[in-house]
Amino acid sequence: MSCALFFRLFMFLALIAPSLGNRLGLTSRLRFSRFLDPSNVVFLRWDIDLKAEIITFELQVRTAGWVGLGIKNRYTNVGSDLVVGGVLPDGNVYFSDQHLVDDDTLEEDRSQDAELQGLTEDAGYTTMRFSRPFRSCDPHDLDITSDTVRVLAAFGLDDTLKLDRERTFVKSIFLLQVVHPDDLDYPEDTIIHDLEITEFLIPEDDTTYACTFLPLPIVNKKHHIYKFEPKLIYHNETMVHHILVYACGNASVLPKGISDCYGADPAFSLCSQVIVGWAVGGTSYQFPDDVGISIGTPLDPQWIRLEIHYSNFHNLPGVYDSSGIRVYYSSQLRKYDMGVLQLGFFTFPIHFIPPGAESFMSYGLCKTDKFEEMNGVPFPDIQVYGYLLHTHLAGRALQAVQYRNGTQLRTICKDDSYDFNLQETRDLPSRVEIKPGDELLVECHYQTLDRDSMTFGGPSTINEMCLVFLFYYPRNNISSCMGYPDIIYVAHELGEEASDSMEGIMAINNVEWTPESIKKAEKACKEAQQMVIIKTIDEVVENTTGWIPDITPPPRGPCLESSGGKVEPQDKTPAGFRAAPMALSGSSIATLKRLPLATFLLVQGTLSWLLAMLQPGN
Repeated sequence: MSCALFFRLFMFLALIAPSLGNRLGLTSRLRFSRFLDPSNVVFLRWDIDLKAEIITFELQVRTAGWVGLGIKNRYTNVGSDLVVGGVLPDGNVYFSDQHLVDDDTLEEDRSQDAELQGLTEDAGYTTMRFSRPFRSCDPHDLDITSDTVRVLAAFGLDDTLKLDRERTFVKSIFLLQVVHPDDLDYPEDTIIHDLEITEFLIPEDDTTYACTFLPLPIVNKKHHIYKFEPKLIYHNETMVHHILVYACGNASVLPKGISDCYGADPAFSLCSQVIVGWAVGGTSYQFPDDVGISIGTPLDPQWIRLEIHYSNFHNLPGVYDSSGIRVYYSSQLRKYDMGVLQLGFFTFPIHFIPPGAESFMSYGLCKTDKFEEMNGVPFPDIQVYGYLLHTHLAGRALQAVQYRNGTQLRTICKDDSYDFNLQETRDLPSRVEIKPGDELLVECHYQTLDRDSMTFGGPSTINEMCLVFLFYYPRNNISSCMGYPDIIYVAHELGEEASDSMEGIMAINNVEWTPESIKKAEKACKEAQQMVIIKTIDEVVENTTGWIPDITPPPRGPCLESSGGKVEPQDKTPAGFRAAPMALSGSSIATLKRLPLATFLLVQGTLSWLLAMLQPGN
């Protein structure tokens, strides 16, 4: 009897052993990391498998309680998905894929789409590592896309699964990064050079654009700049909105000193070809190993315009700043010289966005058929490898779409969840070829429910912009290609009289804005003829016209069928689904099996009974 019971106990333990305190090693390196809270208590590591469409997270929190990580939408926590786990006092682990049914209540998903790779608690930290598909077939799981993702993290001081706002954090992150700086070459002969404003007294104004002209590093042969990063003064970093470095044509006659970029002296707005740029939330950026900014040859610019946008909303007096851009350059040459092409809506004076708009779209068209003529030499196909998106506070989404021979070819880049506080240079997953004659369209999505007056395009943060900067090679002389609608046509469609552009924009300011008139204005702006302005590095300007083509949204790919729980028929999306790979995480580590807390109690009770039966006399 005892032998039979012992054998059954052994088999039972073999079956449930992975569920009872099995600690998996967290060994493979995850390339990306970020603190998610101001106190640096919640630390996230992650990595992606683009081919399998799987992302792996590792959350480490200074707590002995439960931890949770998930995704939320822009406006509310309700509907957010949250993967939770922890280690019980007896060493057993619990782990579950859940979602928020309201601000405080969690409910377990019917389909468990997160695969646990490890859960440990030691040295005052709880560490949870798991993987999940970019897009699962569970409607409670939010997709992970190339958009900005609002990552939700939470934890408790014990194993009672209850949300506390003081221990819940949201951080905007671009998760689908394809390049890490550690994966790139760092030349041994690297030289560092700072392009900066020195001891500039920031005016007591809401918005200031300060510009100065500086020489690029003086070298006796060709070098390549391969990396840049912002140089910010600690107490002033919240006042610096963006920093741009523009290459100057060598024929330019440049003013001296520091002045308003767009003020009384128009010379301070010379030089319009962006070569590097930083904006709120960005960090350093290193170019791919085969491209760089060429300096030191007769064809290269010798001077740059440094532009710093200050937002002194508290009108603080006596604040001095020495911010700028630090560049890294080397004599080890790359294969290609890179350039930057600025696209979007020509900012001033035509751009407008009505107040009280739930949604309003603006469009800026670029036609490249004049590029070769303006370039001065044959215009080669260009390869786009990175991008920077830019709007101000009303911006909600942006995209740049490519057309060839009247047919939509692809979406070059987009962000349907744009965050003003996270503006960074991003790499494309694969390079995009643009040929002469292609059309490029930028669409910007705005929301102004919190505004009761018109928002105009302009330099201030409370004004708006709609810009996309494409990083490409090989370099050419075109600096920008931007569009705006025929404002006279728009005014007439809204029932206003106007005979020129200034009258048109003044007339539009008199419109009584309702949901109907907002949609009418949006439709008129899209149907109006676009005026396209093309500019070269030497300030040569050409105009052309065109029409806004329709944008066909790309189809969503298939979702990934759960391997951790049953997918009900109603959970399968219209785009279809595909079976999960054998190992969802792509790891060689066996997946930890987990049981609900009630099952743990049942298991423990059963074990106690079996052990009692094995005692002598039973």
